[in-house]
Order: sequence, then C-alpha cells, then structure tokens
Amino acid sequence: MGFTGEGPVLEGAFVRLEPLGHHHTAGLAEAAGEERDSYGYTWVPGRDGFRAYVDAQLGRAADGTVVPYAQVDPADGRVVGATAFLDPRPWPSGEGLCAVEIGYTWLAASAQGTGVNAEAKYLLFRHAFESWEVARVDLKTDARNARSRAAIASVGASFEGVLRNITRSWAPGEEGRLRDSAVFSIIAGEWPERRAALEARLAGIRERRSAAR
Repeated sequence: MGFTGEGPVLEGAFVRLEPLGHHHTAGLAEAAGEERDSYGYTWVPGRDGFRAYVDAQLGRAADGTVVPYAQVDPADGRVVGATAFLDPRPWPSGEGLCAVEIGYTWLAASAQGTGVNAEAKYLLFRHAFESWEVARVDLKTDARNARSRAAIASVGASFEGVLRNITRSWAPGEEGRLRDSAVFSIIAGEWPERRAALEARLAGIRERRSAAR
C-alpha cells in the first residue's frame, strides 16, 4: 500500500517530524514533564513511562499499523511531542493506500499555540495526499475533548459526527473502557483549498515571528 513502519523525515519552519526511535525517549519525557493540563484525554505517559511508550509505538510500526513520529523543534533539536499515521486502509481492489488516520498526537505545553501543530498537520496531510495519493485522511479525538476538537477543526478538517463506544479511552480512571470519538476528515478533492489555507496561516505566523525579533 505504500504505508511503511518508518516514514521519511518531514521538515518545516516550526517543526521537524522524525521517525520515532529510542533516542527520542529522554526528550519525550522532558516534553511531557511540562504542564499536563491538556492531556486529560490523551495517551501521554509520565516521565518514567516513555521507554514502554516508544516500545509500543515501534511494535505497531513493525506490524505495519502505525508510522510514528517525534515532533522536534528544528531550531534547537528539542523534542516537543509525538504524532503518527495509523489505520492504513487499501482501495477496494486491495492495491494501494486509500485512506489513513493521523493520531497519537500530543505537544509539550510550551509548543502549544505556536504554529507547531498547524505545520505538523500540514506536513502529514501533504505527505498523505501528495506522496501516498490517498483519498481521505481522518482524525479522531475523545468527543469530550473540546480543545482537541477545536485544534483539529482549525487545520481545515471537517467534522463528520460522533461514533459511540468506538475507541479506547485514555482518560484517568477509565482504563479498559471505550470512549465516544469525534471524527473529522479531509478528502482528496478538498486538499488543494485546505493546503492553500494552511500555507497562508503558516506564512502569517512566520511574518509575526519575524516582526517580533
């Protein structure tokens, strides 16, 4: 299908997406050690849990179900979070990659609201639509996670609805339970317009940063 366990490095002005490896473990732990208020519905281990976290993601990569990334600040090499492609789906013929999800996404508190998320999504969308030539990219989040839903909508994904009891819950105290997931997507026909909007947004962020120097 073109979906492999290790994707290419995807680099922008605000973030570099590097194939996840054990060398990112300490950086992920540092990033997660910042303010954690935004992680209530997200899989972000405590500082001592990142070796197992990386092992789990690399295991999924070996199975061909996830392409995991570390999110890295290109200015100083600091790890600021993680993200991934997952759930690859073939065309009805069984040949080629038809659709993929973006998920397992989180950022250090200091990287939130800085343009990193918008650029990371832009890089992932661009790779999926222009390299893999998928028909659809989807994103899911806990239906209760208003912050995540707003962030997903802000990068141009369309809300499709809520699927009940569909995904594992990561909320504290809900181990072993299922959550309702809000589902968003972009389809191939929408990508040129969404790409232009994201590029304009990122250009504006670059201009504001340059003016502030």
